[in-house]
Amino acid sequence: MASSAPTGKLETDVEIKASPEQFHDMFTNKPHHLHHACNDKIQACDLHEGEWGKVGTIVNWSYVHDGKAKQVKDVIEAVDPDKNLVTFRMVEGDLMEEYKSFVVTLQVSPKSGGSGSVVHWTIEYERLHQGIDHPETLLQLPIDVSKDLDAHLTKPN
Repeated sequence: MASSAPTGKLETDVEIKASPEQFHDMFTNKPHHLHHACNDKIQACDLHEGEWGKVGTIVNWSYVHDGKAKQVKDVIEAVDPDKNLVTFRMVEGDLMEEYKSFVVTLQVSPKSGGSGSVVHWTIEYERLHQGIDHPETLLQLPIDVSKDLDAHLTKPN
């Protein structure tokens, strides 16, 4: 049975071959290059205001979810290069039609006992009302993007 609580938190881990630094750098400093790795999921990422990789920067994303083109504008809330962490708070766009708040955090850590990394994704949200579904289907997007980006980062030149 689905929770009727308006707020929620979803988390998932994705194992990748790329280093934590490589993966974090793409989402923090080069998100406008993500469409090269997964253009069927991320169609564009444009700097609206600020500077790539800096807290307070506003970014426009064009992406595909459930086969439909979507838009979202977010603010970078936190960047911690030592922890390979970045947090985005959505402020405009399709998600804000259903959610009062929507925050996505990714943190990349070295895989214990081997090469590669683990990307930990967290989505924290508050629905506008109980008629809105929890965003479980949205959790698949960062999983798929992580796998595509990893393949892009680790492919032979």
